Amino acid sequence: MVDETILDDDALAAPLEERPDDRVDDERHDEDNRLKPEFVRSVIDALDDGDTGRVHNLVEPLHEADVADLFEILDAGDRPLLAAAIPDLMTGEVIAELNDYVRDDMMEALPPEAVAEIAEQLDTDDAVQLLEDLEPEDQAAILAEMEPEDRAAIESALAYPEETAGRLMSREFVAAPEHMTVGDIIDYLRDADADELPTEFWEVFVVDLAHKPVGTCQLSWIMRAPRSTPLVEVMKRDQTLIPVTMDQEEVGNMFQKYALISAAVVDENGRLVGQMTADDVVHIVSEEAGEDVLLLSGAGDGDINEPIRDAYVARVRWLVANLGTAVVASAIIAMFGAAIEQLVALAVLMPIVASIGGNAGTQTMAVTVRAIAMNQLTRANTRRMIWRELRVALLNGATVAVLIGVAVALLFEPQLGGVIAAAMMINILVAGLAGVAVPVIFERLDQDPAVASSVFVTMITDSMGFFAFLGLAVAAGLAG
Repeated sequence: MVDETILDDDALAAPLEERPDDRVDDERHDEDNRLKPEFVRSVIDALDDGDTGRVHNLVEPLHEADVADLFEILDAGDRPLLAAAIPDLMTGEVIAELNDYVRDDMMEALPPEAVAEIAEQLDTDDAVQLLEDLEPEDQAAILAEMEPEDRAAIESALAYPEETAGRLMSREFVAAPEHMTVGDIIDYLRDADADELPTEFWEVFVVDLAHKPVGTCQLSWIMRAPRSTPLVEVMKRDQTLIPVTMDQEEVGNMFQKYALISAAVVDENGRLVGQMTADDVVHIVSEEAGEDVLLLSGAGDGDINEPIRDAYVARVRWLVANLGTAVVASAIIAMFGAAIEQLVALAVLMPIVASIGGNAGTQTMAVTVRAIAMNQLTRANTRRMIWRELRVALLNGATVAVLIGVAVALLFEPQLGGVIAAAMMINILVAGLAGVAVPVIFERLDQDPAVASSVFVTMITDSMGFFAFLGLAVAAGLAG
């Protein structure tokens, strides 16, 4: 039971009438105003005509995220024109939603004082993201234009390594000393200036005299408890603390594992310095998942706004590596050139063995890389993982071997059917082992297992597929 009514009906009604941001603007969310081809064409035509008024009228109803998407859709030469046409709409929210490459280009085009003004509108973590990829001299020029308090917060964040909790955390949070009561914290939250509180928060961190978190108290608990109740009686002492040096991928795993909405970030002395929230983690998880997929393919950042030179450098090195592995496979084929000349069926069938083995290896590798990224695969269970994947490979290999063996026996001859069945079985087993072993070895060497695993797994399965099939054919006396 709550010992008094915290808000009466009038108090509840008045703020709702005074908060226009909470009203749904039909025009703003109308699907007709979304970024359909005809809408984008209208904006481009208005830019070409120099009709800034029309551009502004077209863009104004859009959500900030849609404005950011519009910038990304336009050619690089049109983006400064659009920014010049809608200066009042270039809010911090729009800049924060921009693609990294597009945002960097925009920041370089704007004067330092304009960027500083935008950064001051943002939460610290978003402001850091805005500035972290700029050249040091550009960063210094922008920071010099900012208020001392904002500048100090951003400089502190930039001192931490990239992709760590210290770089990504929000420094806007609510903390209360453990001697406070529920009534004390409610009064503080009501009376505090808007600038003193985060825009959104879900819990109050309870700290001791050394500013070390001793518990956490969700707002729902505070609102339901009597005013006289000490915070220490309603707080949860068991909480998840995130070190400032923790990698963002580990942060994402913790939020997923423990179903967190927010969590305290502590420095090396255990003092509360910030918080991570679910909205930050959504971006982290999405970014890490996309990054792993792109790394597996060797496609670099895989962003359509990535400079052509950067895309070329990222992709060509893996194509060259693939060229090298293909030469290895070709050398194995050359070893059995005489056998292939005697029995043309070998040349027809050997790509099947290599291809199926490659697919099997890719399947196992994808599972392994994901398990490593999710912290499901560790030194403690590596052997169990290898044994599991070998059993899966054994079942898959037996199934595929029987199918291909019967088909080849009917189309060519029974002995050749037995050879390709045995080769298929061997290659799929090797693929299962390589699909686990290669990513694990990379991880043990402190390398990202997603970066080059596919190149080596493909080399192993291609080479083993050709060697097993042609070698068994020669051993069986089908060709020599």
